[in-house]
Amino acid sequence: MSTAQELPKPIESLLNRAVGLPGPAERARLRLAGNLTQAEVAEALGVHRVQVVRWETGRAEPRQPHRQAYAQLLRGLAAKFPRGV
Repeated sequence: MSTAQELPKPIESLLNRAVGLPGPAERARLRLAGNLTQAEVAEALGVHRVQVVRWETGRAEPRQPHRQAYAQLLRGLAAKFPRGV
């Protein structure tokens, strides 16, 4: 019996879009405002640092379950460090 079943690509795509993220530049701004390194973010999310680099440069988008956790981190940072403050 399989413990993890992959979703069809169209459904996975819809789920990924359901968790909104700021643009890549804002992701980097929030991380820097929180005085966090890419390595720290990667470790907390359970991904390699290069993934955070790709997310912050717009070369890739996080997929579930990392997308939801990353969005939660970014929302928390945005609350602490609003733009223009």
